[in-house]
Amino acid sequence: MSALPFCVAAWLFAIGLYGIVTSRNYIHLVGCLGVCQSATYVLLLAVGYRWDSVAPIFYDHPPGTPAVDPVVQALVLTDIVVGATLTALLLVMAIQVQKRRGTLDPEELAPMKEQQAADACKGRVAEPQR
Repeated sequence: MSALPFCVAAWLFAIGLYGIVTSRNYIHLVGCLGVCQSATYVLLLAVGYRWDSVAPIFYDHPPGTPAVDPVVQALVLTDIVVGATLTALLLVMAIQVQKRRGTLDPEELAPMKEQQAADACKGRVAEPQR
């Protein structure tokens, strides 16, 4: 078993985590989260891979032929679908933040209670969220 896929997975995760920690934009943050998730793809495929094995299609192979674990491949496909859904949801939320608050910088966004308190001090009454 080679250590290369595990090193690649750790490197991808570290790069993505560094991007998440240093991100100054929510769109960049979502992209870095996608890089972290790609590390899980590499890790799962490295765990399920078997040397000198064939694809898990047993139609034309004799019994006892070593095959790659199909469960791990199914988990990776499920991970890809969940990752795409999560990315789409987070990007939609980032678009809504941009529309409502005018910025995507996490440092510029005040917490909602502070924003409501500032609006109340200015004489504006914030409508309740529905």
